[in-house]
Amino acid sequence: MQSLLDPAILFFVFGVLAGAVRSNLEIPPAIAKFLSLYLLMALGLKGGFALAQAGFNPEILLGIGAAMAMAVIVPLMGYAFLRRHVSRLDAAAVAACYGSVSAVTFVTATQFLTSAGLAPGGHMTVAMVLMESPAIIVAVLLANAIRKERGVDGSPDLRIGHILHESFTDGAQMLLLGSMVIGYLSGETGKAVMQPFSGDLFKGMLAFFLLDMGLMVARNFREARKASPVLLAYAGLAPLVHASIALGLATVLGMPVGDAVLLMVLSASASYIVVPAVLRYAIPEANPALYFGLSLGVTFPFNILIGIPLYTQVARAVLG
Repeated sequence: MQSLLDPAILFFVFGVLAGAVRSNLEIPPAIAKFLSLYLLMALGLKGGFALAQAGFNPEILLGIGAAMAMAVIVPLMGYAFLRRHVSRLDAAAVAACYGSVSAVTFVTATQFLTSAGLAPGGHMTVAMVLMESPAIIVAVLLANAIRKERGVDGSPDLRIGHILHESFTDGAQMLLLGSMVIGYLSGETGKAVMQPFSGDLFKGMLAFFLLDMGLMVARNFREARKASPVLLAYAGLAPLVHASIALGLATVLGMPVGDAVLLMVLSASASYIVVPAVLRYAIPEANPALYFGLSLGVTFPFNILIGIPLYTQVARAVLG
């Protein structure tokens, strides 16, 4: 309950309520874009500073390896289930979104864990970046196989190299990676200099951004409600299944609680920015309202309001 009284979470709830009653409250797109870029830059710097302090070791490599494994397991599981309930191309698209990650959910979880005294390692930011692409690759391979089976050739633009280029050169990804490298190179000196920007302002900027996200969720939930009950159940229950698998993996690898929670969050989240943008041209036959509406209208608020504190509590109980 205490986690729901966090100002940032309350602003998210307020945004959902304002959108639900059709208020004309809105954050100008340019400001919303700035807030998104700020959070990514600050997150990258924080991850880089932490990575510079901890350095690279086998534990870090295991954590990144676990994240990469989840990035392949989740979309394959999702496709195997969803193909029985929607068209196979729609199943591949939805599986790609759920196999990838939500940067905003990751940022919120990082802030939550830091406030709870469970600050995660900076390498988890690296894990988040690397988890973005495997699900897209899996979905594109599945889509190309389906097209080949139907006698429809994929266009040259759907080659894996092109998809990877689009994913890693996306502006948000580039900013996150660049900020992380800068944080790593500048170390403690850079951390002290950037503290007023990437530290002191972070919580307020996150609250403002989550207000905008709440408004977006309210608008997209109306679209998500049109999905079948099976898909709505998937959007709500799949995060729990994915988080449970991630916790099992973290337990086997002996990951610290903070890192384990973030692995659970990453595995349970769904992309509604980068992956939908890639899918629009990679799998144009899929219904955007389906994969975008489910990830943003159902899974995102579930993780923000219930998932993050739940995953933290369970990980603490299991890992101590």
